[in-house]
Amino acid sequence: MPERCATRLPLRADLVGEQPYGAPQLDVPHLLNVNENPYPPPAEVTEDITAAVREASRTLNRYPDRDFLDLRADLADYLTTESAATGLSAANIWAANGSNEVMLHLLLAFGGPGRVVMSFAPTYSMYPEYARDSLTTWKAGTRRADFSVDVASAIEQIRAARPAVVLLASPNNPTGTALDLADVRTLAQATTDSGPDGGATVLVIDEAYAEFRREGRPSAVTLLGEFAHLAVARTMSKAFALAGARVGYLAAPTALVDCLRVVRLPYHLSAITQAAARAALRHQAVLQAQVAELRTRRDETVTWLRGRGLEVAESDANFVLFGTFADRHRIWQGLLDRGVLIRETGPQGHLRVSIGTREDMAAFRGALQEVTGQ
Repeated sequence: MPERCATRLPLRADLVGEQPYGAPQLDVPHLLNVNENPYPPPAEVTEDITAAVREASRTLNRYPDRDFLDLRADLADYLTTESAATGLSAANIWAANGSNEVMLHLLLAFGGPGRVVMSFAPTYSMYPEYARDSLTTWKAGTRRADFSVDVASAIEQIRAARPAVVLLASPNNPTGTALDLADVRTLAQATTDSGPDGGATVLVIDEAYAEFRREGRPSAVTLLGEFAHLAVARTMSKAFALAGARVGYLAAPTALVDCLRVVRLPYHLSAITQAAARAALRHQAVLQAQVAELRTRRDETVTWLRGRGLEVAESDANFVLFGTFADRHRIWQGLLDRGVLIRETGPQGHLRVSIGTREDMAAFRGALQEVTGQ
């Protein structure tokens, strides 16, 4: 479609031949390809969300609260409890339609022509697209062979590139590897003067899967009081089982949040979205009841895959990257033929499986054994 469009319309030259982002959406019994929470919200949660949306619908003739201060206050309270953070208020929180839009706001505010955004590959495949859409130059640094970040090397690469923004996912997608808090602090200290004009580089720690991290691994939210250029992105899609509501958010010093307010579209977060998110936050304990179970099932999956001689990345997320296969597409297709949809992504030879229900994972193991003969 973009190619056909470009022959008749003045599509930007850098978009000619590009395809829309998207993982396959197929109707199969076991959907394990986009890192969703496999458990739907319980009835008590959907009833509260329904009631909240019904109440919000009474004033849909009016624009929503464009600064959504009540939702931001609720998210600040959640992060204070979940991460043992201090000093967070509504002024430290930003939210949008998924963490994707939060990231785009960051690059609209701090990126742009003549500026660089950097990450370390392999990492989330949308990062280069945020760069492209905001006319920001994309620079991919390198990781170690085990997909961890060599902090000393990363700092050298950052100083060479002079990026306006560095995006670091922790846990990283698609590998699942997480950053130690000490490493985040070292990177934050090193980026105070690594920006394009000798100023700070905005360091964004993308914690979309943070609730699935191992015990004893603190969130980067606890460092916000130390660094004016640090931001931590989160989402309600995963641990809150709210992917369909599209709610992502970010915690940062107030001055950084105010920069994002400049570039957001008017009333970008609907009254319906705000109501649904606030209702879900009232039930955080219920919605996250299966997080520990999914962590355990993730670790069991890692052990099982390694027991079959496969390479498996250490994961602090709700997915596992494994390989290597000479023809990974054949493996992916073989699983799909057996009703199991996983993701063909990451470094060559690797595949990624989201952690599903007990039945999902049993189907995955059985299908993989059939396809590989292991």
